[in-house]
Amino acid sequence: MTFVVTDNCVKCKYTDCVEVCPVDCFYEGPNFLVIHPDECIDCALCEPECPAEAIFSEDEVPAGQEQYIELNAELADVWPNISEKKESLPDAEEWDGVPDKLQHLER
Repeated sequence: MTFVVTDNCVKCKYTDCVEVCPVDCFYEGPNFLVIHPDECIDCALCEPECPAEAIFSEDEVPAGQEQYIELNAELADVWPNISEKKESLPDAEEWDGVPDKLQHLER
């Protein structure tokens, strides 16, 4: 089992979750974070740390966001690893809670 970063992280990219990860399984894109499924140890430390409530256990990903399971795996193989907290995106608060942000994901 793994945890998955979902839709509400897009254009927010809070990194509070990264700071608590004991195995550094987060990877960073321009406006989104992903979790590498082969590195995640299912410790659940990241889930409550996400201000955007965008992290879910793989079997609890909200309906309609299942594509993020595959997207996390795909992008974790190409994006650089992140292991320290950074500033969130400048307009993160404005985007937090906006639905259906997949079209805004920058690769």
